[in-house]
Amino acid sequence: MTRPANFALPGDITTLTGGYLYDHQLVQGLRDQGRPVQVVQLPDSFPTPDDRDMARAIDQLRALPADQPVIIDGLAFGALDTKALASVRAPIVAMIHHPLAQESDLPDDLADHLLRTERANLRLARHVLVPSPHTRDMLIERYDVPADRITIARPGTKARQPRQVRKAHPALILSVGILHPRKGHDVLVQALGMLGDLEWQAQIVGNPWDDAHVTRLQDLIARSPLGDRITLAGRVSDDRLQDLYGQASVFALATRYEGYGIVFDEALSHGLPIVSTTAGAVPGTVPADAGLLVAPDDGAALADALRRMLTDVSFRERHADAARQAGLALPSWDDTARIVARVLDDVMDAPAQ
Repeated sequence: MTRPANFALPGDITTLTGGYLYDHQLVQGLRDQGRPVQVVQLPDSFPTPDDRDMARAIDQLRALPADQPVIIDGLAFGALDTKALASVRAPIVAMIHHPLAQESDLPDDLADHLLRTERANLRLARHVLVPSPHTRDMLIERYDVPADRITIARPGTKARQPRQVRKAHPALILSVGILHPRKGHDVLVQALGMLGDLEWQAQIVGNPWDDAHVTRLQDLIARSPLGDRITLAGRVSDDRLQDLYGQASVFALATRYEGYGIVFDEALSHGLPIVSTTAGAVPGTVPADAGLLVAPDDGAALADALRRMLTDVSFRERHADAARQAGLALPSWDDTARIVARVLDDVMDAPAQ
């Protein structure tokens, strides 16, 4: 039997966001390979816990045995009290999807606090896992993490049986991403409002982050001259989501930042041409011949890219073919788990620093 490990993260590991999906699939992949993995559910108030939740999280981590590594998800890791974290006996592996201080719409004082805390905490990690070269480079350049202490474990994709679903008419533009300001759904609604002379429909799918932002998106759609063509679907079942991927002609996400973006791999695996932005890891995730990328927060440029995808059928089909080929080359979650398993074993085999 392979050596056991622990995986600590705030809240429910089945939460429907890209980061939690990554964690859930990774834990399952490690277990499928015979490694016992205990999930440690930290308080869900991270990354802004109160004193009581901070103390509870530290107690949970201190209780872990010294002979088992613990992967700590970055949503909690970067916000943990540094002095208390140093007292954890278990060898620590940090899983940084994207640094906390790089989140959009943070108050300046909170962003500064998270930057300092995460930099300090990263010095305590035996190793750091990241989903993309972009995140690795950011940790090296802005957080002073040595390159040899970082391993890229790119997200996998699920092996799926092809579903025979007819393309929707008029053409369906599909956007998938948590209903959070960072995902830029407001920019997408703005861009769609500039395409009134074309035939299309749009579905925005994503787990609600907070009621205030959902209300804002609903208001934007209601005020749009083309709001009757846009559906804010929110959270949907996996079967429904797979049907939407099959029915769609274009995948669009006006994201303001991505540490990776698992939904892009999902779109590629469905052979969908992509319209998105140059933010964060997107250019390294979406092949140049599979999508059109524009600057973040540029609704007019996003509208132009969508227009070309909708009106130039041969252009769209070439990008769809390239997306399909790229999707076939994506790693599986077993591949991701094997990379992480090697890191865990290396951490335990290496002498303590």
